[in-house]
Amino acid sequence: MAGVTDGKFCSKMAKYGFDLVTLGGYNAEHESIEAGLRIINRGRNEFHVDEKELFQHISNEARYIKVQNHNNVDVSVNLRVKTANPVITISKIPELDVVEINAHCRQPELVESGYGQALMNDTEHLYEMICDIIKNCQKKVSVKIRANVPGVNHIDIAKAVNDAGAHYLHVDAMKPGVNSADYSVIRSIKKKVDIFIIGNNSIRDLRSARNMVLSGADGISIARAAIHGDLSFDLSLI
Repeated sequence: MAGVTDGKFCSKMAKYGFDLVTLGGYNAEHESIEAGLRIINRGRNEFHVDEKELFQHISNEARYIKVQNHNNVDVSVNLRVKTANPVITISKIPELDVVEINAHCRQPELVESGYGQALMNDTEHLYEMICDIIKNCQKKVSVKIRANVPGVNHIDIAKAVNDAGAHYLHVDAMKPGVNSADYSVIRSIKKKVDIFIIGNNSIRDLRSARNMVLSGADGISIARAAIHGDLSFDLSLI
């Protein structure tokens, strides 16, 4: 959803009953910004914000959501980083409620530069980065990961996120070649951690949303089903 979830989009979706809306993903370091430009050059929509302007940009977008929704929805921002400092800095934006570490993106340009799902290749570094952010951050912290990445043990990653003290584990339960979420991933993680789990992937109707919750997710996130700026089912019925 990069290049789509700006303040106007999030504000519009908040009216459907979401407790939390997420801005981003934003490239928050020089290397990830450069990688983002390479992605844009091959024709994919991405946010491109200069590093010096990023704090004010996110602040403006978050404030817009809060004003439009009378402070009735929490605001998160998804950040592509591999060090703690940008997250700590951005967490100081008053209108933000949650900062989310992107250990999820699979775009080759970002992964090759050590961002997105590449963070899951070094559990110790991810753990230490989360600990640093938790220690110095003024907001709740979420970590978004991707399931079924070759060579990555999702249980080890989930435990690291949990033990580091993050507030949310956001799981894209993707399984390549399958047109539905891999609910077994959610079930297996739920057995090993105490953290609040947000389940994501292929939630397009009440049935898929309920399946995610029944698999152990404490909450759900929706992307593709909302890409046109509306939602075809009632969240209150989940």
